[in-house]
Amino acid sequence: QMQLVQSGGGLVQAGGSLTLSCAAAGSILSFNPMRWYRQAPGKQREVVASITRGNFRNVEDSVRGRFFISRDDAKNTIYLQMNNLKPEDTAVYYCNGVVPKPPQDVWGQGTQVTVSS
Repeated sequence: QMQLVQSGGGLVQAGGSLTLSCAAAGSILSFNPMRWYRQAPGKQREVVASITRGNFRNVEDSVRGRFFISRDDAKNTIYLQMNNLKPEDTAVYYCNGVVPKPPQDVWGQGTQVTVSS
């Protein structure tokens, strides 16, 4: 069964950094693409960054230059490096993997990131 397990997150002061990890129980190459989402209180879940099997990366404008997505296929893990964090980055962060065939969406358990001002 496809499974994604997240780690990282927590409480940090504005301007600080955190790294989130998302490990696949199995080969991360089963997913294409993989994404990080976040959901702030009272708001819809939004995509933050994505990375394909071929290592093509995209980061949303709201976090570009501060957040970086990467992958380590040997460790079956993707990462979200978050720098210069702002209070508005406070949210529950989720990793997501898309299994192309048959089509399947797999989600991590979510991890809280809180940025204090």
